[in-house]
Amino acid sequence: MTDTAAPRTGTFLTYSPATGKPIAEHPVHGPEEVDRAVSRARVTQGGWAALPASRRRDHLLRWKKALAHRLNAVARTIAEETGKPAGDAALEVVLTLEHLGWAARHAERVLRRRSVGTGLFTVHQRASLVHRPVGVVGVIGPWNYPLYTPMGSIGYALAAGNAVVFKPSELTPGTGVLLAELFDAAVPAHAGLFTTVTGAAGTGDALARSGVDKLAFTGSPGTARKVMAVCAETLTPLLAECGGKDAVIVTGDADLDAAADAIVWGALSNAGQTCAGVERVYAVRDIHAALCEKVAERARAIHPGAETDAGYGPMTLPGRLDVVERHVSGAVAAGARAVLGGAGSVRAPYVTPVVLADVPESAAVMTEETFGPVVAINPVRDVDEAVERANASRYALGAAVFCRGGRAGAAIAARLRAGAVSVNSVLGFAAVPALPFGGSRDSGFGRIHGAEGLRAFTSVQSTTVQRFTPPITLTSFDVPAATRERAVRLARALHRRR
Repeated sequence: MTDTAAPRTGTFLTYSPATGKPIAEHPVHGPEEVDRAVSRARVTQGGWAALPASRRRDHLLRWKKALAHRLNAVARTIAEETGKPAGDAALEVVLTLEHLGWAARHAERVLRRRSVGTGLFTVHQRASLVHRPVGVVGVIGPWNYPLYTPMGSIGYALAAGNAVVFKPSELTPGTGVLLAELFDAAVPAHAGLFTTVTGAAGTGDALARSGVDKLAFTGSPGTARKVMAVCAETLTPLLAECGGKDAVIVTGDADLDAAADAIVWGALSNAGQTCAGVERVYAVRDIHAALCEKVAERARAIHPGAETDAGYGPMTLPGRLDVVERHVSGAVAAGARAVLGGAGSVRAPYVTPVVLADVPESAAVMTEETFGPVVAINPVRDVDEAVERANASRYALGAAVFCRGGRAGAAIAARLRAGAVSVNSVLGFAAVPALPFGGSRDSGFGRIHGAEGLRAFTSVQSTTVQRFTPPITLTSFDVPAATRERAVRLARALHRRR
């Protein structure tokens, strides 16, 4: 396919972020195609939900095995569509396998029926609850981690007994198509249970309006609000992960070499295009200058490119180049110091590392999601001020703390409003399948991963079974008034004692 190739009617082209050359052509699925996918999924879902949990586990583990066998092919597709280095893409697949395996193996334990205690006046009842699949789950995925991020919904929703219709980003549809193909090959008896539909915003809108029983969305807060408005029309539940402006706190007794190494990786990996990546750092004033120097020294050795030894690739979404340039230029104009790089670091399609210091807290680079290889390091008086500034963001997704001693770090972490915090590492929580992931405020709501991620795609049914006829039946019009009054006096006397 040449640079001049044009898509056919009803199709669209994907392009290499590094070269601008076309990669592949995909269909634009409209409302009719999306509705058919959802209807087919609904028919298939009943049989899937009726399977013993052990059978669903075995099917999903076969899918995981197929992904592992085709790891290189999947990673190659991710790298081609996003521009990230092959090694980063392979790591994304590995993390996905970890989560899929965990969801498959733990769904039965997490979601099985369990008994709950009853009170004094309901001792004659046996009470239990069970988590039931919601039905068909729609998933709208992002382009920055086109496998790992949506699979936090897809894999967990399937493990919980649901069917899934997946709309990947129009920048990375090939990854979603390959994922569905591998599922069908591994689980042929349940064709239609997991389907990928492709297209841009119109396809996502059609999925939100298709009658799915829940929608999981990953993207910007602005787009999430539009999706939420559509879901509100039919009261369709929504799980939203909308990015972050994650902060790192570095105390005076921290290992600065370890902190600098983690900050550089957290800020620059995947060209900074990570929702829980490092964008802000608050360092106690005594060690601020030394930390800035160490971060700049390490970042200076990292370069973007298409070569195998490049630290990271191009900006996947070309429009982010203007955002990065605006944020960096605005910060410097407002008085920030460019420790490394600057506005000139933006050289499409790449951005070389940028390290800023002493940035006004009102600058866009401190308040808006930059989503590029840029990190701002500001001095603070003490940990209290660091916590205050970290919490001041309208985002609340992830964070990290570097200090001497895990207990001290955990105490600081407990004061942060972020949904996930790593102590003496960055993004440590992302590799632990048992930990839930998600945020609040402009970072969205709901959780994927872990037990909470499984339960997120279920509805709870409460059941009581009367074991014997109680001496006094209060739920009957035949109960004498005097009997009811004695019961009320007894209850009041018991509760007044505590």
